[in-house]
Amino acid sequence: MTSIISAVPACPQAPQAPQAPEVPQALLAVEGAGLTVPVVGGGVVEYANLDYAASAPCLSDVAEHVARVLPYSASVHRGAGFASQVCTSLYEGARRDVARFVGARDGDLVVFTRNTTDAVNLLARALPATAGGVVLVDLEHHANLLPWRGGGRRGTGDVRCVATQPTLEATLDALAAELRAAPVALLAVTGASNVTGETPPLARLARMAHDAGARFFVDAAQLAPHRPVDMAALGIDYLAFSGHKLYAPFGAGVLVGPADWLDSAAPYLAGGGAVREVSTTGVDWATGPARHEAGTPNLAGATAIAAACRVLTALPPGAWERHETVLRDRLLRGLGALDDVVIHRIWPDGGEPVGVVTFSLRRHDPALVSAFLSAEHGIGVRAGRFCAHPLLARLGAPGGALRASVGVGTTVAHIDRLLDALATYLRVGPGWGYAHRDGQWQPTPDDRRPPAWVEQYA
Repeated sequence: MTSIISAVPACPQAPQAPQAPEVPQALLAVEGAGLTVPVVGGGVVEYANLDYAASAPCLSDVAEHVARVLPYSASVHRGAGFASQVCTSLYEGARRDVARFVGARDGDLVVFTRNTTDAVNLLARALPATAGGVVLVDLEHHANLLPWRGGGRRGTGDVRCVATQPTLEATLDALAAELRAAPVALLAVTGASNVTGETPPLARLARMAHDAGARFFVDAAQLAPHRPVDMAALGIDYLAFSGHKLYAPFGAGVLVGPADWLDSAAPYLAGGGAVREVSTTGVDWATGPARHEAGTPNLAGATAIAAACRVLTALPPGAWERHETVLRDRLLRGLGALDDVVIHRIWPDGGEPVGVVTFSLRRHDPALVSAFLSAEHGIGVRAGRFCAHPLLARLGAPGGALRASVGVGTTVAHIDRLLDALATYLRVGPGWGYAHRDGQWQPTPDDRRPPAWVEQYA
């Protein structure tokens, strides 16, 4: 059944957001900056991308680097031609750039994967069969929940999920107790919540894991695109992140960590490149990254990640954090000035957050609000449960919420447009009709049209 809504109950006009002490422009150039998109009723506006946490735009420097590489595109590792030698050098050099970016130790492997989810699945299959259990917290993204439960996991120990407590300190106490309760192979945590942006104390968690005889894995999908990471200094054993969140959307991710578990595990994929020798009756598998990178590697993806790592590393000290802090603070102040807005946090004593903010509008469907923002204001945010269903339920938003996330291409103008649009929605409701079809709200009629070149291939 199709339901139609053209307005919501009116609310008083919200106060204007306070002015931030600084007004940062974009920190780095990204592809798509200045992009215009259509809005319902005719006309176009500049797109305000506030959905960096899902997939970040490509850094312009990364796009230029990939364009320089493409003319040399050829077989990696397996060609005698000059172009192949160039590609092999770029691919292996990418490992070194990634290792430097995350502060890896000498001897740590850098394995290229498809994304963070792929990397966690690889590590789960490499977990030694007799090493013990895995300890998690129920606030994790599904990518760091489901692989440990799956049938492909090699370890025979149990998976123990600690319930988030009302404070960070209480949650850490619960984790410490769980780590002492039974043998543990691995403590696996998020480096920054993809829902609230909160960051746990990684060095402290690493010490807790090591004191229990366990290794420490960090899902850095949201941390690496927002803050410098130093695996050696923090005591992180394994770390994973995605290129598409690190301004390098070319279909690659990474897993970084010690070689022993990875070298002793069965190859993640069976095929060419993962072997030393093959006969009709047996196979001698390679060790090192090659063991888990069978098939033709994703050169563009790997070299794009490396380029993004180089660009971000070259930022002046503190510039990255200052840029995001100003934007996040401005967004939080503006949301706090609006009636009927609930800002979600996991803990009142949580760590310094990255540029991810999740909020709800009381009595309003987040999916409808996000459709309104897109159709009438050209603003992109995320609505839903963000692949973190247990956490959304714990935050009191089992049906979903709204998430705005910022990055190096975000400006104050983007934040202010979102706040103005939300104030309009709360004051007078949508200015267009919306229909609920196939589980989504859609403007009705939707007179926006994709670019002509898109329609040719749709």
